[in-house]
Amino acid sequence: VQLQASGGGLVQAGDSLTLSCSASRRFFSSNVVGWFRQAPGKEREFVAGIRWGGGRTYYADSVKDRFNIYRDNDEGMVHLQMNSLKPEDTAIYYCALGSTLGSNKQNYVHWGQGTLVTVSS
Repeated sequence: VQLQASGGGLVQAGDSLTLSCSASRRFFSSNVVGWFRQAPGKEREFVAGIRWGGGRTYYADSVKDRFNIYRDNDEGMVHLQMNSLKPEDTAIYYCALGSTLGSNKQNYVHWGQGTLVTVSS
């Protein structure tokens, strides 16, 4: 499965931005799609995840009041809506596919190439 993250860009602090994740095939009910990010010099960290079947979500504490992950059944895509962006949200954002909803990177098998989000102060 090939994943593609898109929608990154340069925004100002306080702005909103929506990222999109598409796959080379349709997502199955058992699939979990996660968003991770990696800032320069830092480890890749979990941001949010969603189970395709049922739509259950899970967020990192640092973003749960600002970000919203949701699925689009018609498009077969998962989006990450990011609100009230902060400079510390600057990172390369990756989407990944797994089967267990959670923050453990080891549970995600397929990874896409990331999209860069830069938040200026």
